[in-house]
Amino acid sequence: MISVGSYEAKTHLPRLLDEVEAGETFVITKHGRPVARLVGVGRSERREGLVEAFRAAREGQYLGLDVAEAKAAGRR
Repeated sequence: MISVGSYEAKTHLPRLLDEVEAGETFVITKHGRPVARLVGVGRSERREGLVEAFRAAREGQYLGLDVAEAKAAGRR
């Protein structure tokens, strides 16, 4: 991840968006403190899907099945 000041981010937003589209991620800082992350939409949506899958697995669910049911289904 590349760190970019808020003024630079505002001034060079079109260039940053081109780089984000190419897969780069930026952390936007304000007075040297990180305040935001600029990432591509596709990467963010995929990450959210993974987060939800991990949450479901932690709660004993996997693809809508109980973990024990999923294990049994995998053995068939």
